[in-house]
Parts: sequence; structure tokens; C-alpha cells
Amino acid sequence: MTIYWIARGLSSLLEIYKWILFIYILMSWLPNIAGSSIGLLFARVCEPFLAPFRKIIPPIGGVIDMSPVIAFLALWFAQVGISSLAGRFG
Repeated sequence: MTIYWIARGLSSLLEIYKWILFIYILMSWLPNIAGSSIGLLFARVCEPFLAPFRKIIPPIGGVIDMSPVIAFLALWFAQVGISSLAGRFG
């Protein structure tokens, strides 16, 4: 039963992180917000996760960064895996 609650907690944390990442991506389109204290905080939380994806996936046409899409997919797969683990023990 403990594994169930740990898995549920991890799944919830991943959901929150996905929202933080989504907001960070939206803020990147608005330079005034991205440079604010909240924007810098979100950058400190999100950039270490996005950096490996950016090393692997170059921007399309040198402009369109697809790494957040792949990062969301990685988070989604992790969340699905954790949720299935919770289902086995719940």
C-alpha cells in the first residue's frame, strides 16, 4: 500500500511540473514576463530538464524549438509508468 501512495505522490508532482513547464514556455513568448523574478525562478526549475533535450534535438530552421514537446512526452511517459505501478499496488 505504501508503494501506491508514493507512486500517486510522484504522479501528482509530475503533473505539477508539467504545468510549471507549460507556463514557462508560454512566458518565453513574453519577454517582460520571462525576465521577471517569477520568470527567472521558472527558468531555474525548467532549464535543467530542457537542456538535455535541446542538446539532442536542434531547432527546426534554427528558430522553432521542439525540445519542450519531447520533454512533455518524456514526462507523460514517466507519469503513465508511475500510474500503472500505482494501479498494480492499489
